[in-house]
Amino acid sequence: MEKDLKYYAKVHSVESFGTVDGPGIRFVLFLQGCHLQCKYCHNRDTWDMSGGEYKSVDEIFEKITRYKNYINLSGGGVTVTGGEPLLQAKFLIELFKKLKKAKIHTCIDTSGMVNLTEDIKEVLKYTDLVLLDIKHIDDEKCRKLVGFSNKQELAFAKYLSENYIKMWIRQVLIPGYTDNENDLKKLKEFIRTLKTVEKVQVLPYHSMGRYKWEKLGLKYELEGIPDATQEDVDRAREILGI
Repeated sequence: MEKDLKYYAKVHSVESFGTVDGPGIRFVLFLQGCHLQCKYCHNRDTWDMSGGEYKSVDEIFEKITRYKNYINLSGGGVTVTGGEPLLQAKFLIELFKKLKKAKIHTCIDTSGMVNLTEDIKEVLKYTDLVLLDIKHIDDEKCRKLVGFSNKQELAFAKYLSENYIKMWIRQVLIPGYTDNENDLKKLKEFIRTLKTVEKVQVLPYHSMGRYKWEKLGLKYELEGIPDATQEDVDRAREILGI
């Protein structure tokens, strides 16, 4: 049966006690489907839109409200991630409207590599915080790493800034790919042009998601690339001035 995508979403999984995807304790909703091809993706099983399971707005909202007390007491809320959550914008509008009425903090974890449609702008009206994953500040390197130009995500960041929407900038630090000093300096300069950045996070690359690629019978794209060390992260943070 065809689902009304205003009231249903393709869901990969949920986590009821998330602590790394925004402030406080968070209910994390992983939506199915992604149009990018990130070589380092640790959720490779979320790409295919035919995967996952349809869940209704009401079903998800009811599940979230079970955890409302300790979520709110911790200063937390709900984070929707993926995959790429903004591919299911109509659903997010309805979910976030309900969450705002219930006084629950809303957050989206996104690449920003989407067209700024009216639906997406509507979602952002009900979004308290965006975790924006800058894939690569260099356009050509970005294409090689994730299969797409970075122009949309940089434009997305500027839209958030111009519309006073709070954001945390995230950079996955991959040895040999995103750790170049000049690139990090360019990223620092770009971040300085934005008015609503509350935090900049350096996330160390790890290969723990490799087994998901292998389980799907796929070649892991970053074979042989070492995990980022704490020393790598400290160096990047110093260059970024955070």
